[in-house]
Amino acid sequence: MLKRHYLLLAPVVLMVLVPIIAVFSAWTEVDTSLWRHFLQTRLPELLWNTILLMVLVGAGVVLVGVGLAWLICRYDFVGRRWLEWALILPMAVPAYVMAFVYLGVFDYSGPLQSLLRDAGLEWLTVNDIRNPVTVALVMTSVLYPYVYLLARNAFLNQSASMIEAAQSLGASPRRVVWTVQLGMARPAIVAGLALALMETLADFGTVAIFNYDTFTVAIYKAWFDYFDLQLACQLASLLLTLVFVALLLEGASRGRKTYAGQGRQPQRKSLTGLPAIAVLVLIGSVLLLSFVLPSVQLVIWALNDVSAQWNSRFYDLVWHTLVLAVGAAILTASVALGLALMQRFQTSRWVSRGIAVAKLGYALPGTVLAVGIVVPLGWFEKSTLGLKQSLSLGPDHWILGSVFALLMAYMIRFLTVGFGPLETSFSRISQSLPEAARSLGASRLRVFRQVYLPLVRPGLALAILLVFVDVMKEMPATLLMRPFGWDTLAVRIYELTSEGEYQLAALPALCLLVVGLIPIALTLQQQRHQTRV
Repeated sequence: MLKRHYLLLAPVVLMVLVPIIAVFSAWTEVDTSLWRHFLQTRLPELLWNTILLMVLVGAGVVLVGVGLAWLICRYDFVGRRWLEWALILPMAVPAYVMAFVYLGVFDYSGPLQSLLRDAGLEWLTVNDIRNPVTVALVMTSVLYPYVYLLARNAFLNQSASMIEAAQSLGASPRRVVWTVQLGMARPAIVAGLALALMETLADFGTVAIFNYDTFTVAIYKAWFDYFDLQLACQLASLLLTLVFVALLLEGASRGRKTYAGQGRQPQRKSLTGLPAIAVLVLIGSVLLLSFVLPSVQLVIWALNDVSAQWNSRFYDLVWHTLVLAVGAAILTASVALGLALMQRFQTSRWVSRGIAVAKLGYALPGTVLAVGIVVPLGWFEKSTLGLKQSLSLGPDHWILGSVFALLMAYMIRFLTVGFGPLETSFSRISQSLPEAARSLGASRLRVFRQVYLPLVRPGLALAILLVFVDVMKEMPATLLMRPFGWDTLAVRIYELTSEGEYQLAALPALCLLVVGLIPIALTLQQQRHQTRV
């Protein structure tokens, strides 16, 4: 039975490991003159830009996410219940969409600064907002919900008895907050921070729109501007090293610490008057800048040009996006279902380790994954070229630049996204149910169809939906690996924003935003049933 399980696990693990091995194997041949020049000119800037962006975004998401979670969980004020869930809406906005909206609105030639100049307030204008602080603000506005959600859950699960015990020992209110409440929430905060930093390292669209060179932009330029795939692989290996270092630091920071909250929750303090107004203004400002402003601006731009944009090319963009998203969602969810079943039936250490490796794909930035897949596939096609020609089996490039290669990249990248809901669904199934079915003579296949499948169907549907939405919004891997003529909504946004056509990019961006709201709406509905606070 265990060997049969390896038939699924081994190929999935191999598909994740091969791109990693491929990018690091590029160092077997090094152009010393090129790298000497690169070390003296470009590499220090790339390292500085990437690390600076991580520091700024990390500080921003912790400050905003933890601060908002603290206000929501420790105070009661008018509109708190609605704002508690409204604060996760920015997750529906792709970072690259937020980037071009901010440029269109706040740039020197944008409406805001033009209005300030007309009002004689030129001292408030800024000549160029394309700087690290603005990039970090844009990314913070869409990534803070990672920290907010996990910190909120941590604060809600804390026990009032632990806080009261610290107070009875003479701890000041400030010390109780820093050492007890924030201390118990630290593992959750670090986990949310790690997710935000992974997204920051993997981002391509936002930094490209702002002309802010990081490793992802450098990989793209090395491949498509300089046609040097080996240099792109070497740069990808450096970025991947940063990713692994970040993962190790996150694991070391959290360690094995867990803080379980038992008993009643701390009572919220009621806010009225000026304190309540100040909190509402603060939370409202975050929502205004991170969701309301980009949504409204996209609608205005889209309505102005909807007749020009709504044509056969737009239909093709939507069709290509849907085909890729549906195909990737079904493929990824199917593989994730197989892995979840394997985890349920097999307690082998090797199975657990294999699944852990298979889930590493989510840590691979899209640019790294693209070059890591293209290199081995190119080698495979080159190796089989003679055989194909002798047998007249079709075109020379039958995998590279195909939908199959792109779907494989999606599956590797988003397998963890699909695996999570299924793992949770299986963990809620009592072992007595399948055992009872087996005792009545039901075969394994029948137990799966009539016991497991109905119970995990909601988790399977959520897995398909989450992967579907993520694939629709995915830009770097699609941009680098798409078949000829297979532009998607995300690719079209990149092309238009590269030319400064922000208004024309509004309609495809609005489509992605609306689709991104679907899983958030489902999450809100589920949380409202599970949590009554």
